[in-house]
Amino acid sequence: MEIRKMFYKNIDRDIKGVIKIGQDDDSNIYQELDEYVVTRELLKHFTTFFESYKKSLNNRTDKMGVWISGFFGSGKSHFLKIMSYLLENKEVRNKKAITYFDDKIEDPMLLADMKAVGDISTDVIIFNIDSKSDSDSKTNKDAIVKVFMKVFNEMQGFCGSLPWVADLERQLVKDGIYDAFKTKFMELSDSAWEDTREDFYFEEDNIVRALAATRKMTEEAARNWYNKAEGSYTLSIEKFANRVREYIESKGKNHHVIFLVDEIGQYIGDDTKLMLNLQTVVEDLGTYCGGRAWVLVTSQQDIDSITKVKGNDFSKILGRFNTRISLSGANVDEVIKKRILLKNDVAKDTLKLLYQEQNAILKNLITFSSDAAEMKIYRDVQDFIDVYPFIPYQFNLLQSVFTGIRLHGASGKHLSEGERSLLSAFQESAMQFADKEVGTIVPFYAFYKTIEAFLDHNIRTVIIHAQDNERLIDEDVEVLKVLFMIKYVKELPANIENLATLMVSHIGDDKIDLKKRIEASLKRLIKETLIQKNGDEYIFLTHEEQDVNKEIQHIQIDMNEIIQKIGEVIFEDIYTDKKYRYTSRYNFSFNQVIDDRVRGSQNNEIGIKVITPYYSTGIEMTDQELKMMSTRESNLIVRLPGDTTFLEEMEEVLKIQTYLLRKSGTAATQEIEDIKVRKSREVAERKERVKTLLIEALKEADLFVNSQKLGIKDKNPVDRINDGFKVLIDSIYTKLAYVTDFIDTNKELYDILTNDTIQISLSEEEKANILAIDEVDSYISRNTERNIPMTMKSILDLYSKVPYGWKELDITGVVAMLFKVQEIKLELGSEYLDIGDKNILNYMTKREYLDRLLIKKRTKTSPALINNARNLAKEVFNYTAMPSDEDGLMSRFKDLCEQELYKSETNINKLLAEYAHGRYPGKDVLERGKKILEDILKIKDSKDFYETLYEIKEELLDYEEDSADVKKFFKNQKEHFDRAVQQLNIYDKNSSYVLDKDTIKIVEAMEAIVKSKEPYSQIQKLPNLISEFREKFVQLLEVECKPVRIVIESDYNKVKTDLELYEFESELGPRFKEKFDDLLMRLDSANNFYEAIAMKEESDRLKMRCFEEIENKKQEIKKREQTSGDGATIITGGGQGGYKTKKTVTISMANILHGAKTIESKQDIDKLLEDIRVKLEKELKEDTIVKLV
Repeated sequence: MEIRKMFYKNIDRDIKGVIKIGQDDDSNIYQELDEYVVTRELLKHFTTFFESYKKSLNNRTDKMGVWISGFFGSGKSHFLKIMSYLLENKEVRNKKAITYFDDKIEDPMLLADMKAVGDISTDVIIFNIDSKSDSDSKTNKDAIVKVFMKVFNEMQGFCGSLPWVADLERQLVKDGIYDAFKTKFMELSDSAWEDTREDFYFEEDNIVRALAATRKMTEEAARNWYNKAEGSYTLSIEKFANRVREYIESKGKNHHVIFLVDEIGQYIGDDTKLMLNLQTVVEDLGTYCGGRAWVLVTSQQDIDSITKVKGNDFSKILGRFNTRISLSGANVDEVIKKRILLKNDVAKDTLKLLYQEQNAILKNLITFSSDAAEMKIYRDVQDFIDVYPFIPYQFNLLQSVFTGIRLHGASGKHLSEGERSLLSAFQESAMQFADKEVGTIVPFYAFYKTIEAFLDHNIRTVIIHAQDNERLIDEDVEVLKVLFMIKYVKELPANIENLATLMVSHIGDDKIDLKKRIEASLKRLIKETLIQKNGDEYIFLTHEEQDVNKEIQHIQIDMNEIIQKIGEVIFEDIYTDKKYRYTSRYNFSFNQVIDDRVRGSQNNEIGIKVITPYYSTGIEMTDQELKMMSTRESNLIVRLPGDTTFLEEMEEVLKIQTYLLRKSGTAATQEIEDIKVRKSREVAERKERVKTLLIEALKEADLFVNSQKLGIKDKNPVDRINDGFKVLIDSIYTKLAYVTDFIDTNKELYDILTNDTIQISLSEEEKANILAIDEVDSYISRNTERNIPMTMKSILDLYSKVPYGWKELDITGVVAMLFKVQEIKLELGSEYLDIGDKNILNYMTKREYLDRLLIKKRTKTSPALINNARNLAKEVFNYTAMPSDEDGLMSRFKDLCEQELYKSETNINKLLAEYAHGRYPGKDVLERGKKILEDILKIKDSKDFYETLYEIKEELLDYEEDSADVKKFFKNQKEHFDRAVQQLNIYDKNSSYVLDKDTIKIVEAMEAIVKSKEPYSQIQKLPNLISEFREKFVQLLEVECKPVRIVIESDYNKVKTDLELYEFESELGPRFKEKFDDLLMRLDSANNFYEAIAMKEESDRLKMRCFEEIENKKQEIKKREQTSGDGATIITGGGQGGYKTKKTVTISMANILHGAKTIESKQDIDKLLEDIRVKLEKELKEDTIVKLV
């Protein structure tokens, strides 16, 4: 049975595939109404519209706008045209338009609403705004209202192109003379007014005469109007709205005018001025006409998306277009099934039997790849009958093809305007296979013929040249057509699986054989650069794309660059860890190598080496060879499978990137720029594919470590590599597990160094990190024996590497433990460090010290030396509670030394300070002891310390014995010693006066004790000797003081006797007496002879001062008496005969007879008297009286 005989209606009949606004002859209208299919979606839209519209039949409303949106091919224009028929309720072939829907709509309420609307008188104005507008009208802000006015004028029979002429016609109608004017014009011009009115400027005389004749005006007035008609014409939206209102009112109470505007969205585009113009038109129509003028528009975008993009306030237009209808095209297959594919009864039975027989084959034949969007296949037998000879997926796919071709500019003007529709596409494709027998399926390439004539030239020529290419066969061209059609359909990847399904042309096709043929076709097409492969997908190339691809393919990429980029993907996108996390404690940095090309620094002890299929050393990379390589290198060897696809893909990426880089900044056509954009996207896709391919390759890669091929099963690449690293680390870092207790902070190191509970012995097996401690201890011991210097840094470097890999803090912790338990010693700046050093932690951890901190094995001190130190502590310091460990004992001993030197009550420094105040005994003992103890404190090395103590044992014991007397002296005897010294000092000062032998004997006894080197046992005698000396000294002093007292008392009596002669005795007497009494008191307390003897002279001087004061007082009184009672003054020493006063000079007899005089003869007396005379004469002057006292 031929396919053409299966259809209910003739498949060859003329069907208007695309409904055009303006096709309004009866035959077209009849076919449109008769064959219009009301789908479920359209039924809902009819209901929505008529519910809104019927409100305006009896009520005033300003919500009189309908916005119909839908993508290309969704049936907007067809829906708009059907609405125009229904609203006008036009009679077609003696049948009202609405009655054509009696058998299409089952909802009685909707039918009733439709008929109620159809009974209202209505003028319907349907137009495509783009075709009705002038070519330059879009630049005018009133463009939309001008078009509305134009079509409104045309509907009334007025001139549409010249609105001022339409205004004249409207006025003539109002005046009732329009017919008379047209008749007169016909008489004058021999032409009908309607045919010639657009030749307005060529019919001036006839128009002027006809106006003058019918309007009863002069020709001059008519000509004046003619000349000013165009210039005086104005149009505003308000004026237009009033014109419509006036027209509606002139037609009767409930007359309606409907403006149906096709493609308003495409006309407005992004022009906000046009949008504002439309908003105002609809707003004013709503305001002035109150719901009797409606506006229905179509647009590819819904109104919300348009107004949001524009960014202005379009809230009013949203309010006017209250009714919104969105056509999705979801039921386009329903229309096609009913209008074209409806089968006759025989065909139904035939297809039913065919489906039942071939159902399983069809399911296996029509399959798509998993990454394709949902593609419908036959649901059941009824679906098979309804859709045959097509496949259900073709409805939506072809719709996507149309949209893709239009959006990407690969179509001519007609396609974008809707010249092709899905309806005509399916009809024409069915007609191509109409003569084929049942079982044939229309392949997808058949649809190419439908759109071919309307494609851009550069697309068609690609296909035409392919058809003319002798190296290609017909099937190659059909594959090329399919690739072109799905080029812009992202939902369907152009891989072999999907292409094979699209190429199925018969139920009996062998899918495997079909795939093979398609693969062969694709290879030939690639070779001819008509298509390119991108991963698993194949892409149709335009002429420009072919040129670009040829240029790209000629670019040479260095192999090193490809390998490096593969390395970037592996190590930056897939295995991104820079350190392998072995445990929560250990993270290992690793080197990265791909083939023989290193990535980054190679300072780590382990690494990963990836071997690609391009790796070539002249030796085959067999398992054995890779095992040997893994033995030589501390690397995880990863051999990728032999598939080179990922390398080829990366090469393509680099070629495209190089091309784009070369072309950046250079001027090119828009098409080339678009290709560059697509190539940029292709780079991203290929990069992602490289990553995917590498992930799969790493899942299957062979891993080698330490001469072993690892049996790690396929799983996530990161997990596989991590498992390989674990094996590598386990085989290399064999002593990593020696550290079991970890150090996390310096505080924990400090705790080790200061914890007094840590045992000195390391022999207990349960001790933490015992293996690590033993390992380090053994190493230090060996190097110390060989005199190989070790620093903290060298220890850290050694144990942080293979085969240990310990953390720095853990290594430091082990060293700290060994130091704490006195197995090693630390030296800095030629000095050994003590465990108590407050900076010890800084020395072990700070970078500036690590190179200078030397580590040595500690030599164990013999028990004899230890016991010697203990005994000395007991003997010298009387201290027995000493630590048991070497360092503790050494530290405590030094503490005792420091106390002896600086801290104890009788410390050496304190005692030595006493010698600054006196010549005490035992200074040499203390100084000797100080030097010994200070030398002990300077010793840092424990071995030297204990050996030194042994060497100076006797010196220390001597010091202890000798210093005991010195300490006892300062504690108990110093006071008596000081008093003896004080008495000896008194004697020394008075020795010339002390001639008593008993006294001198006592002094000599005291002096012998004080000057003794070791006077300690004799000091007990000093108190008695001191007492005896003081007693004797006092007696001798009293004898010496007796004549001095007599002299003092004699001097006072002389002063007193002289003073009694004067009336001012009471004034001076008490003061003189006080001074002589003070002198006597001092004499009584005198401690030495020279002091007592000196008081004779002091008494004489006091006596002389007293006499001088008496004389001065006398002179003062005489001066006052010489002044007369009336104020006259007696002049003394003036002229002759005047009274002259003499000055009295007092001279002490002691001064004249100064010192001891020896008189042995009369001559001695004469000499003495002569001396006295000379001294007295020297003092005696003309005005002087000498007074001897």
